[in-house]
Amino acid sequence: MSQIPVKDADNWFRDADTGSLSCADESTYTKYMRARKAEEAKKLEFEALQNDVSGLKSELGEIKSLLITLANKGS
Repeated sequence: MSQIPVKDADNWFRDADTGSLSCADESTYTKYMRARKAEEAKKLEFEALQNDVSGLKSELGEIKSLLITLANKGS
């Protein structure tokens, strides 16, 4: 099993046979995983906000439609 250093990534190696990545330093790996989880959480939060905005836009459209209906009944 031959380990090839990954360019511009200290302590990271690629297995020449399988192509898998491994990290020789536990603290580097822990830091990487923490950053990856934070990025995933950020992505999920952004998607939740997009869904909230989409729902609010829909509700606002319904309110607008009701107001127009009420205004037309009053005329």
